[in-house]
Amino acid sequence: MTEDAGTTAPATDDDLEAVTRLNAAFQSIRSEVHKQIIGQDQVLEQLLIGIFSRGHCLLEGVPGLAKTLMIRTVAEALALTFRRIQFTPDLMPADVVGTEVIAQSPSGDREFKFLPGPIFGNLILADEINRTPPKTQAALLEAMQERQVTVGGRMHKLGEPFFVLATQNPIEQEGTYPLPEAQLDRFMFNVFVEYPSEEEEVHIVRATTSDQTPKINHVLNGSEVIALQNIVRRVPAAEHVVRYATRLVRMTRKGKGATPPKFINDYIQWGAGPRASQFLILAGKARAVLHGRFFVTTQDVRTVAAPVLRHRLLTNFTAESEGIKPDDIVARLINEMPPEESEVLDGGKLPHLLGSNDRR
Repeated sequence: MTEDAGTTAPATDDDLEAVTRLNAAFQSIRSEVHKQIIGQDQVLEQLLIGIFSRGHCLLEGVPGLAKTLMIRTVAEALALTFRRIQFTPDLMPADVVGTEVIAQSPSGDREFKFLPGPIFGNLILADEINRTPPKTQAALLEAMQERQVTVGGRMHKLGEPFFVLATQNPIEQEGTYPLPEAQLDRFMFNVFVEYPSEEEEVHIVRATTSDQTPKINHVLNGSEVIALQNIVRRVPAAEHVVRYATRLVRMTRKGKGATPPKFINDYIQWGAGPRASQFLILAGKARAVLHGRFFVTTQDVRTVAAPVLRHRLLTNFTAESEGIKPDDIVARLINEMPPEESEVLDGGKLPHLLGSNDRR
């Protein structure tokens, strides 16, 4: 389980200054990434929300949409150590986490020496994660949850910050191994990468068929990313916002003590667990800070609901036969859950924390 996302200490002047700094960094990172990537603003925002929430992201999209290039560019803008692991059917767990070899010490004795694998980096790209067998996919589980790996009975801590951004092709089924539900739940976001618009595609073709190579400037470094992650955790979430996120998740479940809408009973086999509620609040906090606010609203929760919930809802045969997708169910849930009094933020006092009534 992740850390508690609901209780925080009062904001300090340093916190508010850090929010302003992160908002400025967000704009700068977006500008740097757009030197390489045309469009995909929503995808980029979701990636950064995941990074500043200490979460992992699973990107889905057809080949050729620059998923790998976007992740590499984000790592460069954040001055993070980037490692790319190409998952293939013959990849072994040791190829990911590392292995122990027998080496000769300066004294002449033979001893085991640990050779770290590519998982030892800051930003790990697990490319085409669904093309490798489950035993290799599982090698990521301990690293993603505990931020450590165990090899030969010895625990090896991973460096901070640490993120796994995995990609998979949703249309390719032959020779693939779907991720089990337990591992899907480790990903904070399931991000859909869509086709660009016509104008964006024209711009892409012009930019990528010339001899110009843009230079990506560093906006933040690893220690600054860690400090800003801590700021995100300190963002206050009002009681009504926490309850809104919790109710939204609980409405996806059937069974004892649950009172979901009828369409949930019709279309859902299994709903989301408590980790979804935690991630809704954490993602809402990160989104608020990226937009220059030190408070989270139900609008933030609604905005991040689809990428948080879509891979945690298991639809039944009825939904599949009628073409009902998890995103359709999330949209219906949001429409049936009005914000109530949740947008009345203590008489409008909270927005003045940053001297603005901006409530994007």
